[in-house]
Amino acid sequence: MQLGTTSNGARRAVALLSARPIAAELGVCRTCAQSGLLNIKRQRGYATEAANAAAATSSTTTATATDLPPVPPASFSTGSTQEGEGVAPLTVGTKTHGIKAGLLISRTPRITRDLTSFEKAFFLYQRRLNERLALPFTKYFYYKKGTPQDQDYKRKIAERLTPSRDIGRYSGYGKEAWNDELLVGAPESETAHQIEALVKDAQKSDSTVAENDGMKSENEEDEIPKPLSRVTEADLKKDYRSLDRELQRTLYLVFKIKKGDKEFWHLPSVDIVPGETLKAGAERALISWAGPNVNTWIVGNHPIGHRIYTARNPRVRQQALEKGEKYGYKEFFLKGRILAGQVDLTLAKPELGITDFRWLTKEELGAVVGAGYWSNIKNMLGDR
Repeated sequence: MQLGTTSNGARRAVALLSARPIAAELGVCRTCAQSGLLNIKRQRGYATEAANAAAATSSTTTATATDLPPVPPASFSTGSTQEGEGVAPLTVGTKTHGIKAGLLISRTPRITRDLTSFEKAFFLYQRRLNERLALPFTKYFYYKKGTPQDQDYKRKIAERLTPSRDIGRYSGYGKEAWNDELLVGAPESETAHQIEALVKDAQKSDSTVAENDGMKSENEEDEIPKPLSRVTEADLKKDYRSLDRELQRTLYLVFKIKKGDKEFWHLPSVDIVPGETLKAGAERALISWAGPNVNTWIVGNHPIGHRIYTARNPRVRQQALEKGEKYGYKEFFLKGRILAGQVDLTLAKPELGITDFRWLTKEELGAVVGAGYWSNIKNMLGDR
């Protein structure tokens, strides 16, 4: 459908297209633009329009913005100049606060988290439900009658009533098939119980085959590989410097700094120098604090959080202003991941006063840093 030239929609479209550029450039409303009060041409980037505008300006006597004197270009200087010339040297930050680049290095979880009691019961219920819905197992298709494998299968079915090995004593067929939910406190849903059932089933299978072949092993338990523990040796020894602890949690790198008689925990950070980006400063902070043996990946160029520190004592702030010094700083944190390596304090800069480092979880980190520092960085940390 094509609109006529006299339609209301066409008139509104023409008015909008003709008035919006003027309103956007001059900051006036659409009504004033449509009323004809603004008799000003829009400047375009075409050579013909520029020539016409120059001719019109020379022939008119009305004072316009072109009568104003040109603004001289700004000049910058990054070093010292002669007296009365140039500007101040290039600095980072404001007159009262400097700029720092910090780095939040983390080690991601290596294993899945522990399941809740509800999740354990739900997954076991799903496996038992599968036994009810699946077709019966055709044993004679896989095991020939009278063979050791057939005898082993019959023995296991008599014990657990189902081919599945880790759902407990349950049958998906019969009058009690509906009773597939566990009672409160039943061990069948626990991971340790299921691992024990799987290992026991594998041991009995190997034992049956070995007896029929006349080659029974002396150490049958050692022949079945078992899953590794979710609790490592570093967890038992409480080795906070190890990366092999708390495998299901995210660990964050934090350093212990000693300045005079005070000791505190802090994330790595450095002062930004003129011309340096936040990412370059964060990389320099990592090498200065942890040494060059840490292989990391900085996720992006933008910070994930920041904190502002200002001296609390008014006298200190006043003295800093009189001396032209800064009494605070703004610290921006970037996110990084450790890929390989480990911190080496012997290669860190001694003037930083670093005495220790730790890989801590979110809760452990909140227990060692100060309350004010923790309130600024806690929202950057993951819950897991």
